[in-house]
Amino acid sequence: MNRKSQVKHIADADLKLLRVFKSVAESGGLAAAETELNIGKSTISKYIADLELRLDLKLCNRGPAGFSLTDDGIKVLKSAEGLLVSVADFRAEVNEIKQQLAGTLRIALFDQCASNPEAYVAGAIRTFNKAAPAVEIDLSLEPPNVIETNVIGGKIDVGILALHRPSPSLDYAPLYGEDMFLYCGKGHPFMDCGQSGLSLADVRAANYAGIRVNSPNLHVGQTLGFRRAAKVQNEQALAILIMSGSYLGFLPDHMAEKFVRDGMMKKVLPEKISYRTQFAAVTRKRPAMNRITRLFLDQLTTAHAARKPDV
Repeated sequence: MNRKSQVKHIADADLKLLRVFKSVAESGGLAAAETELNIGKSTISKYIADLELRLDLKLCNRGPAGFSLTDDGIKVLKSAEGLLVSVADFRAEVNEIKQQLAGTLRIALFDQCASNPEAYVAGAIRTFNKAAPAVEIDLSLEPPNVIETNVIGGKIDVGILALHRPSPSLDYAPLYGEDMFLYCGKGHPFMDCGQSGLSLADVRAANYAGIRVNSPNLHVGQTLGFRRAAKVQNEQALAILIMSGSYLGFLPDHMAEKFVRDGMMKKVLPEKISYRTQFAAVTRKRPAMNRITRLFLDQLTTAHAARKPDV
């Protein structure tokens, strides 16, 4: 393509095309993005072609060989992500000036808090929705390192993750906890073995699966001297490895409860091997959070403070 032309200004139509391009890139192709965008593949293809013409760049390869970003496409995607975050922040700030709570609240979680009786994230979202019905919620599950990076970078407004080696760039508000136990799955040699017949040495000799990123899970596994034979990004993947009967792994008791009840998992040396994790809401220290983020953080901390048992 001719590289002589320059993009002199960005219009609303360009932002629309960039959002489509970002969705296609994140979905891994035009067909995969149809559901996300709620438009047909032919329309998506036209939007991508229009964007390539507008920017005078080839952004992606698409056809029988499959979908892939070009080098220029990778660079444009990174720039588009920054631009769209800035636009969202600008809209939130303008609405704040106008005293209207409208925009998008981006939340990222690490743990499977839906089954945790100590977690009241859903209740906080319900209360927030009543107070700010015009705000759109964007909720995702991400590894803790991704959450911290994206909160610092402004791509996520509020993250919820396990407290572990706090970053000086983030503020932490403690919310809830969960108890972690070591489990084996059906078919594992420990499944039919009594607890009295097991020792810590037996556990250390077994295949262990753990979270790959810096976290309490990684720290505890290393401290206990477990032999890690598999690594995962999240607890759902960890549960699958445990249920294979080939690995031991730590899971929160609320998540493993159903598997234990159904005879698919069993705690291993629960009197000797366990730990407790504290979760916190994280926000970046600078710049100051907008009213939307502040309102949700207040609802979140209030919901958990109100339900904590008296000490």
